[in-house]
Amino acid sequence: MKIIFVYNADSGFVSSLLDIGHKVISPDTYSCNLCKMTYGVIGEREEWKKYRESSKNEMEFLHKDEFENKYKEKREYPIILKMNDSNELDELISKEELNGMKSVSELIHKLKET
Repeated sequence: MKIIFVYNADSGFVSSLLDIGHKVISPDTYSCNLCKMTYGVIGEREEWKKYRESSKNEMEFLHKDEFENKYKEKREYPIILKMNDSNELDELISKEELNGMKSVSELIHKLKET
């Protein structure tokens, strides 16, 4: 199964710098809980990296602008989607569910259930 993770952030150097600054200065108002759970200020969280590297699922990670350019659709971000057998994208974990999660462990547990 292919799982597509879409962050509520745009790609690019300037956007990355702004995101890092926002995580440091005001982490409670940061708009991408998927980013917050899987990445710290410096880099990828070790627990997430181990899960990602051991998963048997194909994974694609995109910023919202990259997703919209590639798949020609818009969604509520952050979101996790799966590609079905007809190559259509089905919602796996919604924005609301992602934003309600408190830890990367909770995200990993949910992904293992699917």
